[in-house]
Amino acid sequence: MPAGVGWDGAGNVTLSGALLELADRLDADFVALAAAWGAVEMRFPTLIAAAELERIDYFRSFPHLATYAACLAGDEANVAAFTAGDPVVDGAIRLTQLAPVRHVLTPAACYHLYAQHRGQSFEGPRYFTTKCACFRRETHYIPLERQWGFTMREIVCLGTAQETHDFVREATAAVDAYVAQLGLATRWELATDPFFQASKNPQYLMQRIDPTKHELLYDDRLAIASTNVHHDHFGRAFDMTRTQPDGDGEPLFTACVAFGVERWLAAIIGTFGDDESSWPVIGA
Repeated sequence: MPAGVGWDGAGNVTLSGALLELADRLDADFVALAAAWGAVEMRFPTLIAAAELERIDYFRSFPHLATYAACLAGDEANVAAFTAGDPVVDGAIRLTQLAPVRHVLTPAACYHLYAQHRGQSFEGPRYFTTKCACFRRETHYIPLERQWGFTMREIVCLGTAQETHDFVREATAAVDAYVAQLGLATRWELATDPFFQASKNPQYLMQRIDPTKHELLYDDRLAIASTNVHHDHFGRAFDMTRTQPDGDGEPLFTACVAFGVERWLAAIIGTFGDDESSWPVIGA
């Protein structure tokens, strides 16, 4: 395990020392990339309402990835039943009746942004950036590479079809220049999202017909960043529109570039070793 990494075995890391400083400097560089579009920084909570994710059919598409924020039903008898026995047995909480589950832990940073701008209309392209602690359940975990809880920085474009495609093209070039500056060996590859029962999901099939997601692979295996073109999917789901010259509004198009901060740490350590003196200059 590299110095500065604590691992609980359940998919969660603790960062400290030089590695934590490196993570902060990497994120500062991602924020500097976002400044090229004048992206507005936003900060969102850890939880997101299930009702917002239902707008994009998240729970049929990715039920296996979601981490549900469950609480005990608040009546005294239920809470008393919970405390009467052993609340935790072999590390597992023995829950009694649950209150309705109305929130999940954030699975992707940009979802908050679309919910925040629900029902709004824009006269020109808008750019935002945000960093969130995100959570996705996986079949297995690897420190820094595949985690239950991880850090995601995103830069998001809201605009027309042309504006979002221009953004992805420019963002791809900017990321390519950045990895070349760092000396990381990477390549872009077409990708699809990990849908539940993918072959039966029309959104997955659409991604195969009209590729909209590209992943930046380190070591031909680890996706450290991605670009995503959503067409007007989120615009329609959240009633976001782009004002036209005649005053009418059309569904907004969206696109984003996402960075998995811990995975960038893995790529740097994998390339240069865990001696900080050998790391490239980052965040200067």
